[in-house]
Amino acid sequence: MSKTVKASLLFCAIMALITAIAHLSCIGIGVQCYRAQLAPQFIINSAKQGTWHAPVITLTLSCLFALCGAYALAAMKLIRQLPLQQLALLTLAIICLIRGLAAIPLSIIYWQQTTVFSLIASVIWFFCGCGYALGWYASRSKKLS
Repeated sequence: MSKTVKASLLFCAIMALITAIAHLSCIGIGVQCYRAQLAPQFIINSAKQGTWHAPVITLTLSCLFALCGAYALAAMKLIRQLPLQQLALLTLAIICLIRGLAAIPLSIIYWQQTTVFSLIASVIWFFCGCGYALGWYASRSKKLS
């Protein structure tokens, strides 16, 4: 695996793990953190009311982001191979690329709600999509040869 692919996957792993930690911080910090991270209104309302929805959904999302990071690390062979690794890398690539590219039309349609944070997040997830795609292609190429 080339240094470029490894660096791309490392970037994906770091971004996914930072995102997982950032989401988890909302459970401890509370409503302001959910609002700052642009959580949906029903999550913010749940945090205000102290219901279980906000922390459970946040914990679930954090675990999913951590899993994304684990797949990037596994593709780099820093941890053991994970189940359905190639499918996961391809799926993550597609999701991240769509997430990144969706910012273009959404920023035009909902320009009042567009923030620098949301644009930066979209660019980061687009680059993660490219990284996961490179990882998928590199792992696929090895199996074909």
